[in-house]
Amino acid sequence: MKKLIALSLTLMLSFSLAACGKESGQSTNNAENTGSADGSADQDSSGSESDSDSESDSDSNADSDMAYVKDKGTLIVGITEFEPMDYKDENGNWIGFDADMAAAFAESLGVSVEFIEIDWDNKIMELDGRTIDCVWNGMTLTDEVTSSMECSNAYCNNAQVVIVPSAKADDYQDTESIADLSFAVEAGSAGAAQADLLGLSYTPVKQQSDALMEVAAGTSDAAIIDSLMAAAMIGEGTGYADLTYTVGLNKEEYGVGFRKGSDLAAALNDFFAASYKDGSMMECAETYGVQAAVTKQ
Repeated sequence: MKKLIALSLTLMLSFSLAACGKESGQSTNNAENTGSADGSADQDSSGSESDSDSESDSDSNADSDMAYVKDKGTLIVGITEFEPMDYKDENGNWIGFDADMAAAFAESLGVSVEFIEIDWDNKIMELDGRTIDCVWNGMTLTDEVTSSMECSNAYCNNAQVVIVPSAKADDYQDTESIADLSFAVEAGSAGAAQADLLGLSYTPVKQQSDALMEVAAGTSDAAIIDSLMAAAMIGEGTGYADLTYTVGLNKEEYGVGFRKGSDLAAALNDFFAASYKDGSMMECAETYGVQAAVTKQ
């Protein structure tokens, strides 16, 4: 009799454990698939929050240019050939005040720098399409630029100046005297904007250096380029010894442009402030003869 009772108790306990195991398995499965309101559902809810946090972090990184650049390990800088800001040395390496400062900024971010020549007229499209990460090429802070890009603080003063053959300089000393000249200007540049403002006749060219070539060849009467470029590329001891600049058309400032909303602009402002304070910015400027144009940070 005792054996029968013991056997009955054993069988009852086995059925009870089997039932518990089945219920527990169903509960976990339901929690994963239906989000039931038992303790297992709370576990799933916790998991969902974790996934949501992960997605939020991912979205945050996706919105951060800083994270994007650091993740790929390269800061891609859009430039044109523009001495003394961006130009190539005898070994084909990009140098210049802007090029050197861009390389130093990239180093401060822990990434390498890469320079890509762009069509200046398409700079905003190149930036928004992520072909480049910034435009750093003696870029004037015009209304178009500041409305389309996240810009750094100004770091250099500049002006647009009229370039003519030295032999004719005395004839062109004011805006009235240049009204009937044919000009060459870089497409999409501040020089082109000045030509439009004054109603001048001009031919758009790819780069400011091309505008100088037009004047030197006699295919254009004059050009409008940046004063910093004029100081470096024309006059005695340069490749354009027979050219000079006469009329100053405006006053302007250079800045660096990033994608709209980019957090790299604020990072660059901090970098500018630190490099101005420790003297490295001015030392770089002196290397290329632009120290008088550097803006206090």
